[in-house]
Amino acid sequence: MATKLNENTEVALPLRNIISMVAAASLATWAYFGIIERLNQIETNITMMGSDLEQNTDFRIKWPRGEMGSLPADSEQFMLIEHIAGELEKLATEIEEGRAPYDQQQKLTLEFYEKRISGLEAKIEKLRNGSH
Repeated sequence: MATKLNENTEVALPLRNIISMVAAASLATWAYFGIIERLNQIETNITMMGSDLEQNTDFRIKWPRGEMGSLPADSEQFMLIEHIAGELEKLATEIEEGRAPYDQQQKLTLEFYEKRISGLEAKIEKLRNGSH
């Protein structure tokens, strides 16, 4: 006797077996999608790390060469260094020409003392000539 299956065929299963099969199918589906999600996260992390590694390599090579610009603090320091170098050059020129600010002050002081000493010497000479 051959059994024919159609939409009216009845299957006799206990309710707990049906609930167990639905629970097992649900658990398997949940586990599958959890594994797929975890694999997607790992793949995304690997892609991002690869991109970061490439950017880090570019940065490591190009930054010291100055191909990626500079920090604002570096730019400010470079400007200060250029300014100080210009001031140093001006002072060196003034020193070579004998016009250094300190030298001028010394020159004025020496001229003042020279005038005072000359005046004192003249007065001493007058006193010597007058007392003899």
